[in-house]
Amino acid sequence: MAATLHVELRQSRGTRNARRLRRAGRVPAVLYGHGKETISLAISAEELEAVLRHGARLVRLTGAVDEQAFIRELQWDTWGSRVLHVDFTRVSEHERVRVEVPLELRGEAPGLKAGGVIKHVLHQVEIECEATSIPEKLYVNINQLQLGQQITVGQLDLPPTVQVLAEPDELVVECHEPVEVAEEVAAPAEGEPEVIGRKKEAEGEEAEGEG
Repeated sequence: MAATLHVELRQSRGTRNARRLRRAGRVPAVLYGHGKETISLAISAEELEAVLRHGARLVRLTGAVDEQAFIRELQWDTWGSRVLHVDFTRVSEHERVRVEVPLELRGEAPGLKAGGVIKHVLHQVEIECEATSIPEKLYVNINQLQLGQQITVGQLDLPPTVQVLAEPDELVVECHEPVEVAEEVAAPAEGEPEVIGRKKEAEGEEAEGEG
């Protein structure tokens, strides 16, 4: 079931009006797609943050409009802590969309008991699926991962309607031998050591010159 966001029409545009909205706890947004007009909207920042915390991408917009939409793009502030603007696109029930979802490891690899180390290489992947079937995340089962083995994109257990757009041989996770850190070689004392032979040669040259 899609999350619900209450929206209002945004009559004014421009940077100054957008800042005014944000100070009032609202986030400017636009809704477009399916050959219909683009509509400027405003959303409660608190409601939006709650939806994003749950990883939702498909939403039902209510209030000024009553449409199902996909969160196409989020514009964040410099610190990545606050959403400044949202792009929504209209979607139909069985329309397929592309979206990036996180990959989460599940289980305990037998390779750990054999002294191995787990290296999680790919943390998110782009998928294509129906808008109503977007998974919050994809789980990677490592219960059978032995020392020296790996799991690639092509080995992921996917929901029936989900297609991964990465290469099948792209590495997701592996269990390998721990890397031994070489002992540090003692650093030489500060300053260049005196080269006695060089000094004697120099003194000899000076003596010859005086002669």
